Amino acid sequence: MKINTLVLIASVAIFALGACKANITQNDDGAVTVETSVTQAQLQEVISSAIADPLIQDLTASLQNGYVSVTGTRQRLNDPDKTDTISFRLDLGVSNGKLTASISDAQIDGQSIEQNRVDNWNQTIANRLSNVGGNRGSATLQSVSITPEQISLIWLITR
Repeated sequence: MKINTLVLIASVAIFALGACKANITQNDDGAVTVETSVTQAQLQEVISSAIADPLIQDLTASLQNGYVSVTGTRQRLNDPDKTDTISFRLDLGVSNGKLTASISDAQIDGQSIEQNRVDNWNQTIANRLSNVGGNRGSATLQSVSITPEQISLIWLITR
C-alpha cells in the first residue's frame, strides 16, 4: 500500500471521528467525499462559545431552511435585574473551500450591534463550526446546507 493511500485512509478515519455523523464515499479519481452533519445543539454550543459574553444567556439557535435564527437575552451591565433581547440571522456558506459565517440584522433590544464585534463572531463561528463539522486541514469544503433538522457539510479529501 502506498504512503499516499495510507495518509488518505488515516485522514478519512480522523475526519469521521471528529463529526457526530459522517457518510464517506470513495470517488473514481481516488479522492474521498465526506458528508458530516452538525446538530442544533452543537451549533448552539459553538455560537455561545464564539460570542463568549457572560452577560448573554438563554441563547437559542433555531435551524430554518437555509439559515439560522439566533435569539437570547443579555443582562444589563448597569442593572443585572433587567435583560435585553439579542437576535441575529446567521447564514453559512463556502469561500475558497472554507466555511464562512455571515451574521446579519444583529441587534440588542432593537439597537444594532457594532460591526467589529459581528465580524469577530463571524470568524470565530466559522472556525469553530468547521472543526465541529469535521474539517481536518487537508479537506476542502464543497458545500453547506441548513435544514430545520441539521447542518450538512460536504468535504473533499484528495491524496
